[in-house]
Amino acid sequence: MRTDPIFGRLDWSVTPFDDFAADPSLNEFVATAAAAMVPLGALAVIAFLTWKRLWGPLWRDWLTSADHKKIGIMYIVLAGVMLLRGVAEGAVMRTHQVTALDGGMLSAEHFAQLFSTHGTIMIFFVATPLVTGLMNFAVPLQIGARDVAFPVLNQVSLGLTAAGAGLVMVSLVIGKFGTGGWTMYPPYTGKAFSPGPGVDYWVWAIFISGIGSTLAGLNIAVTIYKNRAPGMRFLRMPMFTWTALCTSIMMVYAFPALTVASAMLMLDRYLDFRFFTNDLGGNMMQYANIFWMFGHPEVYIVVLPAYGVFSEVSATFSAKRLYGYNSLVIATMAIAVISFTVWLHHFFTMGQGANVNAAFGIATMIIAVPTGVKVYDWMATMFRGRVRLSVPIIYLVGFFFLFVFGGLTGVILANPTIDYQVHNSQFLVAHFHNVLIPGVLFGVLAGIHYWFPKAFGFRLHERHARWAAYLWFAGFSLAFLPLYWLGLMGMPRRAASYDNPAFEPVMWVAAGGAMLVVAALLLTLWTFYSSARDRAELACPLGDPWDGRSLEWAMPAPPPPYNFHALPYVKALDPFTIEKAEGTPYCAAERYEDVELPRNSALGLWIGAASGIMGFAMVWWIWWLAALGALAIIGGLIARAFVTDTTRTIPAAQVKRDHMAFLSRVRRARPVDRDKETAPANMGLADPEVPA
Repeated sequence: MRTDPIFGRLDWSVTPFDDFAADPSLNEFVATAAAAMVPLGALAVIAFLTWKRLWGPLWRDWLTSADHKKIGIMYIVLAGVMLLRGVAEGAVMRTHQVTALDGGMLSAEHFAQLFSTHGTIMIFFVATPLVTGLMNFAVPLQIGARDVAFPVLNQVSLGLTAAGAGLVMVSLVIGKFGTGGWTMYPPYTGKAFSPGPGVDYWVWAIFISGIGSTLAGLNIAVTIYKNRAPGMRFLRMPMFTWTALCTSIMMVYAFPALTVASAMLMLDRYLDFRFFTNDLGGNMMQYANIFWMFGHPEVYIVVLPAYGVFSEVSATFSAKRLYGYNSLVIATMAIAVISFTVWLHHFFTMGQGANVNAAFGIATMIIAVPTGVKVYDWMATMFRGRVRLSVPIIYLVGFFFLFVFGGLTGVILANPTIDYQVHNSQFLVAHFHNVLIPGVLFGVLAGIHYWFPKAFGFRLHERHARWAAYLWFAGFSLAFLPLYWLGLMGMPRRAASYDNPAFEPVMWVAAGGAMLVVAALLLTLWTFYSSARDRAELACPLGDPWDGRSLEWAMPAPPPPYNFHALPYVKALDPFTIEKAEGTPYCAAERYEDVELPRNSALGLWIGAASGIMGFAMVWWIWWLAALGALAIIGGLIARAFVTDTTRTIPAAQVKRDHMAFLSRVRRARPVDRDKETAPANMGLADPEVPA
């Protein structure tokens, strides 16, 4: 293939706008309209920041900040932006499928691109950043730490994840994404069958973001191991921290497998290696093995932190101590270990022997046991508790109904003979979503509602968020539960069209559910907007609007940059609840000390931008630009090594002054009991109940 020495294989014909001009069909109109949203959205953001004069605060307070709380929030914002595209693509696919009996509005290639980008975005750039963001925000607060172990590395992790997400977004406007699904199995994704830039977008987005996720897991694990407050033994850690610890260890071990798989595929495509071809010793099944060594642990990487959220909210909103704490810890560790032993169930249909299939089928069934333990413990926590039907509890109850059903279908699929029949059908699509949406999205939304007042100093609108939760539940149920039926009827997955008229009525039901999911997402966005608009009446600056049990609720909202005025001493599980029971939750420290914090740094932004530029250049064979991007990464790391003034000190006098002002506000405030926690009177000072 001939390329330009300056622009590689990039020219004006690679945009969907050019395709629409040549073929003004409905399919090309959809592609062009979607592509237009990216530059228009970017221009709208730039115009808004300029109009509000927010460039300075954005740079100073966010983009160059090493504060774990702000980095966690930026992870979640990044995932939210990608969620908008992921949900929109899902809705377009459903709209196409209701007309697919007559051909549909999309071409087969366009439909294949949609399900490839949809899966890639939702797994790698929605679910993973969402849970990474929650862990970044909450874990140091829960363990009594000032920050994560490596604050600037935390920036770099975010920058690499954002670079990968940026490449996927750019693929919507320049070129086309691959059509090999979110797993990109070779040999179809080798250059012989897919010579264009689509697979390369996937390879570089996953390679870059995978390194970022590995570093993030390493950072969280070291933080929990080394930065716990005095007295914070392992069995005194909150359950969310336990799930974050197991998740971070899994990230350290699982994501390198993904990085290796994408790197080997990259070498096949760029340098004519033969890792995954059918000639010269290559073997496609090696890709499947390596990829799913990451792929199935990834399911639990994103689900375990959601389990941690459900543990926190079930205890807090039931006014009870978490039931079966030790069993939940053991179950969490068991899931983390067993998740690495079940990857082969993803290719029961690929010709393994009966003994191998039986072994992995049994392992797949076994992993349901610790998951069941967790569900029973959460139900026991709520049993005879004073449960408030707050938004996090609505998500938890929705999880009980939907996730348990999805888990049972997973046990069914653990039988290789059944899996062989339904593996390539809509039944599997239903199961996959039945686990990840209630298990991850519901958990993350519950966590966002739970910790939002701690992050921003005001609560989310309860009524708006409650209706959004109901819509998420109803939309998911209609959009995906009918797919079990379709799968058993024989409708294949990934197919752009079908010829059985019996499928069409069920697809209309699923399409209606997809519209409800879109409505739920829009109402969730409206909840954030209306809450920010009415933040004065929703304010809870004293930091404990829910009668919380762990350390993060003992500080003002939003927390100060240094988190704690003095590092706490932890005597038992639920330390803040114990302090409130003893009547000593808000006391001056015996001694205030200077606090050392990392200075702002642009390293994460620099590495992220350079990685994105290098990845884009490699996709389009612009070798000189790729070299500049690589040199910029190396130069940024070398330059950082010569920076000596990396910390700033907050004087003890300022820490004391801030804390005294907070205590003064606490003394003037009136505690609010649980019945009024959604009222404007709730300033974040809960009237505690006697712990059960």
